[in-house]
Amino acid sequence: MGNVIEVRGVKIGEGVPKIIVPIVGVTKEEILAAAASFKEVRLDLVEWRVDWFEGVFDFAKVEDVLKDLRAALGNTPILFTFRTSKEGGEKPIEAADYAKLNISAAKTGLVDLIDVEAFTGDEIVKEIIEGAHAAGVKVVASNHDFGKTPDKDDIVGRLRKMQDLGADIPKIAVMPKSKKDVLVLLSATEEMATDYADRPIITMSMAGTGLISRLSGEVFGSSCTFGAVGKASAPGQMNAADLDTVLNLIHNSL
Repeated sequence: MGNVIEVRGVKIGEGVPKIIVPIVGVTKEEILAAAASFKEVRLDLVEWRVDWFEGVFDFAKVEDVLKDLRAALGNTPILFTFRTSKEGGEKPIEAADYAKLNISAAKTGLVDLIDVEAFTGDEIVKEIIEGAHAAGVKVVASNHDFGKTPDKDDIVGRLRKMQDLGADIPKIAVMPKSKKDVLVLLSATEEMATDYADRPIITMSMAGTGLISRLSGEVFGSSCTFGAVGKASAPGQMNAADLDTVLNLIHNSL
């Protein structure tokens, strides 16, 4: 694995892959209820999928939720994510508004990482990354292919591009059409982690077929994995408690 990134004492990129649990509430009440339900759960980071939030286009409402979410989650790192409809999210958004939302969130000091879709356009992506870094916030650059698994060189190329754009953590999620596709994703992960990455990466093959990729990060080089508490935010997400058990069983046997 490449360099370690530390947020609020969580070391991403070393040891057991870190468990990220998403919040997909629509209302402020649902969002805070989800956060409260995490109290007994072994997790490392929380992702707020802000594209689900009914008030997302009014930043005062976003900031209001963030203040209460930060209080509810204590010292747990928060990953702020607006997943656009073109990458499987709930809502469309104009690029300029997307940049403004993410940079504004970073400037609140209430989030630790933001997610930036890497193929939004290089200039916008760089602007968001620079804005986040100026605010002391790390950036996960992401790409999602719900239709297929690209070939190995394409996956590696996408991850390298995210690294070149300045993202702290490149992330890719792809859909397998066969078991072979899962091997392609794992092989690309190993190649990126071994040959090119100088920072942590996150990769996954989605759905049931790809489940093994969510468990084997420590072996092949993916630094984080997404687990569900209540509602999953993507196909193939395992319950976070089960995920924790499996990750630790693997870790202790390596």
